[in-house]
Amino acid sequence: MDSALHEVWQAASGRPFVPAIGKDSQFLVGFTLVVLGIGLTGAFVINRSLVNLPVLGLPASLALAFGVVYMFCAVGVYV
Repeated sequence: MDSALHEVWQAASGRPFVPAIGKDSQFLVGFTLVVLGIGLTGAFVINRSLVNLPVLGLPASLALAFGVVYMFCAVGVYV
């Protein structure tokens, strides 16, 4: 093992990872993003135009994507 990698490993062992969104609030964040994404999608469907694509379409898709991932993290995936 490279000595530099070993030093980084040893230095990181004293600082545990703390996520920006804690486990207790992941459901709320995910649910809020999904609802926001659905609302923005509805607004985009009502008034579809090339101008509204970056204003409504892109934020709607990003909110839905991140919201679904946070919901998966919060409640788990049971198949």
